[in-house]
Amino acid sequence: MENEKSLQIRNVIQNNIKQRGHRADRLMPVVFLMLASISIFTTAGIVLILVTDSIHFFSDVPIKDFFSTRLAPLNAKNPEFGILPLINGTLFTSLIAMAVAIPVGLTAAIFLSEFASEKIRRVVKPIMEVLAGIPTIVYGFFAYSFVTPILMTLIPNLGAKNVISPGIVMGIMIIPMVASLSEDAMSSVPKAMREGAYGLGSTKLEVTLKVVIPAAISGILASFVLAISRAIGETMIVAIASGSSKNFTFDLTQSMQTMTGYIVEFTSGDAASGTTGYYSLYAVGLLLFLFTMLMNLVAQYVSRKFREEY
Repeated sequence: MENEKSLQIRNVIQNNIKQRGHRADRLMPVVFLMLASISIFTTAGIVLILVTDSIHFFSDVPIKDFFSTRLAPLNAKNPEFGILPLINGTLFTSLIAMAVAIPVGLTAAIFLSEFASEKIRRVVKPIMEVLAGIPTIVYGFFAYSFVTPILMTLIPNLGAKNVISPGIVMGIMIIPMVASLSEDAMSSVPKAMREGAYGLGSTKLEVTLKVVIPAAISGILASFVLAISRAIGETMIVAIASGSSKNFTFDLTQSMQTMTGYIVEFTSGDAASGTTGYYSLYAVGLLLFLFTMLMNLVAQYVSRKFREEY
């Protein structure tokens, strides 16, 4: 009797599948695959465009001239397209940003994860993450009109356009990324490890520095690398506050141009379509893409290399 009842239920289920759900069950995986493939095809299209137009550029400019210190793309008689001044400006602004974001973001994450009460955490963390929602052009004007005048009173020979000011403001902008990702990594450390350290007589600071941070080091390092990638790709802050000087220099008080700033300058109409200067945008964009991709790969490697499983 029970076998007959179960057989009837099975038949009812099979009939329902055939009548209502069978076609949908076969169709929906295809739909989901197509939607999931949009990002893959988009990335492939971007890479294809960058590579194709970069080939046009390198057919006119030798690679050895591209990796030089001379950059004068609008020179009518002898235009030069050395990328090193742009790499120099990009690295300096990114390093200054990380010098600000890493200590501030990490200490904020330690406070939120280990020392703050639940009530304080619910208030402080959303307020801190508001920084991530501010448009970058607002940060750019903040750097130029507020931070730079303050720095000029402290550094007499600081130019109105310089590298220090946008670097500091970029660091402020990416603090939420470092703090949030690091705090998530530290919060995932099992409480049993903390309680074991407390049982051995450790203080809260010792538990934080000697137990929690080493256990969460993969997530913390990954947050640093991702923040560097975000700083390298920043556009509006450096375009407004850093200026467009194309000189290869190590003087942080002077104006420097970054790779993203160069792209912004030329897309404003300075380079006619089809010219070597126009195609130089794609060569710079390709190099910038390779930098950010390398940063993401490093973040994944660090996360896998130092990951602790509990």
